[in-house]
Amino acid sequence: MDLELNPEITKIVPEFKIGIIHYNNITVSDSPQMLKGRLQLFQEQLFFDMDDKELTDFPGLLEWKLAWKAFGGDPNRYRPSAEALYRRVRKQNYLTPVNSAIDMNSFLSLQYEIPLGLYDRKQIEGDVEIAIGTSNDRFEGLNNRENTLDRILVARDAKGAFGSPYVDSKRTAVTDKTTEAMHVFYLRPSMDRDNAFQLLTAASNMFTGINGGQAEVFVL
Repeated sequence: MDLELNPEITKIVPEFKIGIIHYNNITVSDSPQMLKGRLQLFQEQLFFDMDDKELTDFPGLLEWKLAWKAFGGDPNRYRPSAEALYRRVRKQNYLTPVNSAIDMNSFLSLQYEIPLGLYDRKQIEGDVEIAIGTSNDRFEGLNNRENTLDRILVARDAKGAFGSPYVDSKRTAVTDKTTEAMHVFYLRPSMDRDNAFQLLTAASNMFTGINGGQAEVFVL
């Protein structure tokens, strides 16, 4: 599987970059109590941390709001997924455990303040392109709605769009049957490549520490 970043993206945001982790031989199951507790504690601490802060005081959320606008999306109507998580925490509508892969994905998104996408690689067909979406990019999402991703970044394969930093599709959702996965990190544009590799390496170690398997890290 080849993955490429459409050049239209870097014409608009020159420093834009994507982090990719490929996982093999993972085992997805109920989250261990350690992960459940860590995710819950992080949300509780974040709730108190937000007491005297605006969402734009968090650097990752601010950078993504600005990037969202630059690509032509409306961040007040369609919010980056990391911001949506922070808004849930602010309302004390804390995330409940799903499985060991999705819960780790949520934890990493909250920790790094960026949108992430986690996909079952066996449900992806052909090569993958990250591009700015059009009115033709649509899918049934994990939010149980038909989503049109015009002017929102999308991940596409031979079948069409399957992911975005807004919402992901049901088609490529990670389940307890997933053994190979692709993790997409919509990195802060300001982050340099060396720091991006360090972040991805740390994230992959946390993920495989819970789900087993092997990881390969790339920055586009």
